[in-house]
Amino acid sequence: MVTALYRRYRPETFAELIGQSQVTDPLRTALRTDRVNHAYLFSGPRGCGKTTSARILARCLNCVEGPTDTPCGSCPSCVELARDGGGSLDVVEMDAASNGGVDDARDLRERAAFAPARDRYKIFIIDEAHMVTSAGFNALLKLVEEPPEHVKFIFATTEPEKVIGTIRSRTHHYPFRLVPPAQMLDYVGQLCASEGVEVEAGVLPLVVRAGGGSVRDTLSLLDQLIAGSEGGSVGYERAVALLGYTHGALLDEVVDALGTRDAAEVFGAIDRVIQTGQDPRRFVEDLLERLRDLIVVAATRDGAAAVLRGVPQDEIDRMSKQAAAFGSAELSRAADVVNAALTEMTGATSPRLHLELMVARMLVPAADDTDRGALARVERLERRMGIDEHPSMRSVDRPPVEPVDIRTARKAKEESAPAAPETPASRPEPSEPVAPVAPIAPVAEEPAAPEPPAAPAVPAGPVTLQQIRDAWPEVLEVVKKAKRTAWMALSTAVPRMYADDVLTVAFPTEADVAGFRQPQGAGESVSEQLRNAIHQVLGVRVKFLTRHEPPADAAAGAPAAPAAPVAEPAPAARPAPVAPPAPEEPPAAENPLPPAVEWNVVPIPSSEPKPADAAPAPEKPATPEKPVDAAPQKPSAPAAPAAPEKPKPEASTPAPPAPPAPRATIDGRERYGEAVVRELLNASFIEEQSLRPASAPAPLDTPEA
Repeated sequence: MVTALYRRYRPETFAELIGQSQVTDPLRTALRTDRVNHAYLFSGPRGCGKTTSARILARCLNCVEGPTDTPCGSCPSCVELARDGGGSLDVVEMDAASNGGVDDARDLRERAAFAPARDRYKIFIIDEAHMVTSAGFNALLKLVEEPPEHVKFIFATTEPEKVIGTIRSRTHHYPFRLVPPAQMLDYVGQLCASEGVEVEAGVLPLVVRAGGGSVRDTLSLLDQLIAGSEGGSVGYERAVALLGYTHGALLDEVVDALGTRDAAEVFGAIDRVIQTGQDPRRFVEDLLERLRDLIVVAATRDGAAAVLRGVPQDEIDRMSKQAAAFGSAELSRAADVVNAALTEMTGATSPRLHLELMVARMLVPAADDTDRGALARVERLERRMGIDEHPSMRSVDRPPVEPVDIRTARKAKEESAPAAPETPASRPEPSEPVAPVAPIAPVAEEPAAPEPPAAPAVPAGPVTLQQIRDAWPEVLEVVKKAKRTAWMALSTAVPRMYADDVLTVAFPTEADVAGFRQPQGAGESVSEQLRNAIHQVLGVRVKFLTRHEPPADAAAGAPAAPAAPVAEPAPAARPAPVAPPAPEEPPAAENPLPPAVEWNVVPIPSSEPKPADAAPAPEKPATPEKPVDAAPQKPSAPAAPAAPEKPKPEASTPAPPAPPAPRATIDGRERYGEAVVRELLNASFIEEQSLRPASAPAPLDTPEA
């Protein structure tokens, strides 16, 4: 029969005790200087050397050369208290778990009254001191407070908080700790060498990990592996099977599949874990441990061997490749997912379900909507592009990304009035000229693309008035989305002039000008909404000047005096782009402004002179009669300049209620609307030169249809 390994290698001096320098160093100093206290309290986790240290302290106190920090080992006291000794009469060891009552405390108090039989001190070692009852501690209180000079007390416990404060305050308290893995790994390696046992790579780290820092637990596991091995060699396969850990090859398989997003391989490995009878929770713990090692390898790189002690170099190289496949951000996210799953699996009735859901979350970073998940997705894209996270690989030249101008593409589709860019003064409403020319614009503009190259120059180069007018519908749409009341106030506004970042805006009424100038809260005024919209569309920030223009000027679309639109006899000049006689019209109209929109108006009865007008009262009733007589003459030849002066005031008056007729032509000779009205209504027409106000976009859609 062989003695247990932890008993055969039980330390006999403080120098042999590992991992407890915070206790051994002060005790040895106290022994050397003869400053030994009458009572000590040793506390700490199980198997970390509390009872062993108490025996070593008793040997040091009763050694013939003592008190000394290094017992001789040859005197009767040292021999009796050695690992193979039978014990000393002057050193009494009590287990408080079975001797913690008040009667046991009284018996101990009576025994303490007698002097030691042979040695210098009578020493009482009370193990598991937290099991002593309150009555027992109270019975020992007087003895522990004022013991005889030949009595020493050593209490050992794993729960020092259960020792009553009156006892704890009368002792020197030394806390013991778990042994670090590095020291434990070296220690068990020396023991294996002393025992003549060969251990395969990876076995001792598993033993140390299973021991959890407790020397006794670690030596018990190692003794079990040695006892179950054949031929004096401890194999890795048997150690994994006996300790219940996941095999390293299976862990490598799962980690590699997770790194390459191979879902089939991952779930196949999970199925093998379940089919072999392994505990899913233990597998998750092992996976979390492996991810921790990968994070350490990714962070330390060449210095990983100094942190991961006992791990072979070939395994560290393999983990380096696995960490590179993941990336730091993805490794951190995966570790968080595994840790959360490990917490959820505590007491779960279906651990396999939690395990598979955990793997599914790890395979899909898009399911993680946190910042860590977003960083993992960005890092994966960078790895696909060949950008490594290491500083030495960050000097990759990236081609500059050209910004895409959305306004350019939008203008190429929506811009329908390219024929009048050179006469910016005659466009009171940017939205209305677009509709009449809409059927012609796509045919003329899409094949030859002269306009799109000019649009990207808006943010870079100087912005012109024509560009502002072209973009005015888009500007109003932005204002409409931001604040509808501001859009309503700007529905009648017309850009007139732009110079030195100052935009002149015209309004038909003084009330509109006052509403535009009215101050409001920050970012709430009409002017501020318009300024922000222009900056968003054109990339410039402008200042404003406002002015009032009568409705007649706004309808005519000319910033000049009212005489200019009156004297303009070119109502028939608008069909010039469509009808053949169009080239003959420009000499008749010498006005440099572009031809205005032409409307076909149904004859209005003479009972509608209600709108207020600057014309004298006698001219109003005469107005409806003359268009009727003059209408048949209009298609054949243009009227004299003096003739349309009288119907000109009437043009703006009946325009809102009059439904326009289509502007299509038949064989380029006759308008379709005029022919229909003549045949069906037996009526005559008059050509009127005016523009619709901004509040009437419907007539523009009718001719376009």
